[in-house]
Amino acid sequence: MTTYHAIEALDGAFAAVSRELTEPGAGRVRIRVEACGVCHSDVLGVHNLNGTRPAGTPIVPGHEVVGWIDAVGAGVGERSVGQRVGVGFLAGHCGVCANCRRGDFVYCSNQPVTGDTIDGGYAEYLTVPASGLVAVPEEWDAAEAAPLLCAGITVFNGLRKGTPEPGAMVAVQGIGGLGHLAIQYAAKLGLRVAAIARGEDKRQLALELGATDYIDSSAVHPGQALQQLGGAQVIIATAASGASMSPLVEGLGLRGKLIVVGAAADPIEVTTSALIFGGRSIEGSLTGTPSENEANLAFALANNVRPLVERVPLDQAPAAYARMMSGAARFRMVLTTGATR
Repeated sequence: MTTYHAIEALDGAFAAVSRELTEPGAGRVRIRVEACGVCHSDVLGVHNLNGTRPAGTPIVPGHEVVGWIDAVGAGVGERSVGQRVGVGFLAGHCGVCANCRRGDFVYCSNQPVTGDTIDGGYAEYLTVPASGLVAVPEEWDAAEAAPLLCAGITVFNGLRKGTPEPGAMVAVQGIGGLGHLAIQYAAKLGLRVAAIARGEDKRQLALELGATDYIDSSAVHPGQALQQLGGAQVIIATAASGASMSPLVEGLGLRGKLIVVGAAADPIEVTTSALIFGGRSIEGSLTGTPSENEANLAFALANNVRPLVERVPLDQAPAAYARMMSGAARFRMVLTTGATR
């Protein structure tokens, strides 16, 4: 019996385990993991917050995975052993539900969530549906590509949904795991970028990442400050705080969009007049399809969009998760297995 190492989570507690290496079933592939990002959304699986598993059932977290196909099941199309691939938060659409039939694969109603409803990438191997695979170019360093499969696609698609015009003013709220990537994408798209964060300690970094303006939200009203800059056509809100997003609506220009990508427990509060007079809107954005993720990786590779990462070995996953949750990570923790082709 061949076994592999994995890090399981159960009710917030981690344990290193050995698991039996099994063959993938029909429509699925097995991936030998090279790197896996540690994302704030891992908390869903670590604590079973959505109740997607029976109580007492452990899970291997992790949904920013890069590796190589190690084995294939029947009916996986052109996928073959040795291909370099990745998988993100959404593990693969079913293709038959009502949303899939409309072509809305992101909101497939039968889609597993990597590291929450199925085992994820805090392991040497994982098995996922072939429909969720993202082709990862060989030029990518695995530890830099992994965070782009969730954090990267989330902000990249958020910007695209906002449809900013060339040279338009966009704002990025929060300079963390999502925000430091959003600034880079926006700048490389040829947009004027206002970075918004609390305090002055992130001003220099924001400018180095490509921001043209910086707003200290602890010193000024961020919405009013954006209006003084001409108003933002798009605001990417990444902070896990609805209260911090509420004043941003005032900073939108005519028909501006607040794109919400940061999940928060508290509500966003907005007056009806702020939306009506100016045609402003608030929209949520959830990651993207595998093909959109491939476009995301291609754009990032061609334009030198790179996450700032801290690499740690797989066996230190609990410490990496704790560092990420504490807010101390700068800016993405990435687990590495040491695997080579």
